[in-house]
Amino acid sequence: MVRIALDPTPYHHDFSLFGFPEVAARLGYEHLQLTPHVDFSPFFRYPKADDDVVARFKKAAKDAGVGIPAILPVQRISWPEEPQREAAVRNFRRIIQLAVELDIPVINTEFSGRPERSEESEAAFYRSMEELLPLVEQEGLRLNIDPHPDDFVEDGLEAWRVLRGLNSKAIGFVYVASHTFHYGNRATTLLPELGDRLGAVYTADTFDHHRSHGLRYISNPPGNEARIHQHLRIGDGDVNWTELFDTLRAIGYLDRDDGLIVSNVFAEDETADEVSRFQLERLRELIG
Repeated sequence: MVRIALDPTPYHHDFSLFGFPEVAARLGYEHLQLTPHVDFSPFFRYPKADDDVVARFKKAAKDAGVGIPAILPVQRISWPEEPQREAAVRNFRRIIQLAVELDIPVINTEFSGRPERSEESEAAFYRSMEELLPLVEQEGLRLNIDPHPDDFVEDGLEAWRVLRGLNSKAIGFVYVASHTFHYGNRATTLLPELGDRLGAVYTADTFDHHRSHGLRYISNPPGNEARIHQHLRIGDGDVNWTELFDTLRAIGYLDRDDGLIVSNVFAEDETADEVSRFQLERLRELIG
C-alpha cells in the first residue's frame, strides 16, 4: 500500500531539524520526507550535516517511530554555467552519501536549469548525470525528478522524454499536483506513460493559470515571464483530485509498497497543524 509522508517545510521556522519526526508523529503521519534545511542540505549549497547530525536525526526518527522514505535536495545540476553546475555535482555527491548513511532509498529533486537557455541546460543536465547516475545506481538508490515551473523543461511529457533518455531504471518522475497546469494538465495520459517509473506524487492544490483567458490570477506587468503557482490544501484550487487519484489507482500506483504520496502545503503556515491533519485525512479518503 502506498505511503503518505509529510513535507515539514511549514515547520522549518519553529522547530529544529531533529524535531521534525516528532512533529510528523504528533500529526498522525508515519513518514516524513526530508526537505532542504539549513542544518542538513540547504538550497543550492553544500550539505551541512556531519556524522553527529546524521546520528542525531536517525535517532530522532527512530524514537518518534517515523520512517524517512525520501530526501529532497535542490541543486543546480542543469545550470548552463559550468561553475554552478560543477558545484551542484559536488554537493549532490555528498547528498548521495548522506542518503546512504541514513538508509534513505529515494532522492527526489528538480532539474534546476533555466528556461531561457533550455538547450544548454539540457546538455548540462546530461553532463551532470554522467557523473551522478553511476553513483546512484551503484548505491541502489532511486532518483526521481520534477520539472518545476521556471525550469528548462516544464511540460510533463517533454520532461519524461528527457529522463527516458538516460536509459536507467534508477531514474523516475516526481508528479507534483500543484505543477499540474505547467505540466500541460495531462495526468490521465502522462501517468500511464510513466508506469512504474512514477516515483513520487506531491499533493497540494493550485489555480489553473490558463483559466479566465489567462486572468485566473494576475502578475504585473502584463506579459512578464514569472511563473506563479500555489501549494494550497486539497480542494482550495483547480486540480481535479478525483481524476488524479482514479488514474493513480488505474495504473496500480496506490497498491505499490514503494509508492509515496507527500503532503506539501506551503501557503498556510499559520494553521500548519490543522492543514496537515486535514491533508492526511483527505489523502486517506482519496486512496480509499
